[in-house]
Amino acid sequence: MAEKQKKIIKTLKIDVDKCNGCRACEVICSAFHASPKYSSNNPARSRIRIIRDPHRDIYVPVYAGEYTVAECAGRDKYTIDGKEYDECSFCRASCPSREEFKEPDSGLPLKCDMCEGEDEPLCVKWCLVDALQVEEREEDVSEDEESEQQDLDIGLESLADKYGMDKIVDALARMNEKD
Repeated sequence: MAEKQKKIIKTLKIDVDKCNGCRACEVICSAFHASPKYSSNNPARSRIRIIRDPHRDIYVPVYAGEYTVAECAGRDKYTIDGKEYDECSFCRASCPSREEFKEPDSGLPLKCDMCEGEDEPLCVKWCLVDALQVEEREEDVSEDEESEQQDLDIGLESLADKYGMDKIVDALARMNEKD
């Protein structure tokens, strides 16, 4: 049995009342995750999205969460200031039924990594109205590699769905030849 240990989990605390829809968080996130870093800006690659209704002055930041292999059964509707939104609008997951939080070129799911390597997520740093804050909590986690393996499996599955297993095997063979 895997031993439990404490781990600090970072999440974003979002104050929708402060968000003014400037989308600076989307811009800096997509630039940070460009390859090479800061070489381009494509908000479709951003791990945070602003759900917008500028005519009613409503802006809701939503950041990418876990990938799910099946779409959820929930189809609830939410009414905010007279406009109806479906449940998917505010969902953080990348799933087969929608394009949000998927890398536009490969179709691989995107997940917020809290700008790994930085002292704080850049969306928080660049949010001039303080609508985004980092919140930390302690959780018990097991010391296994199951989560990493699941992430790898999800990525490979997504590539196989898009390009086919033969192309993936060929690409891996070419990569091995370079080594």
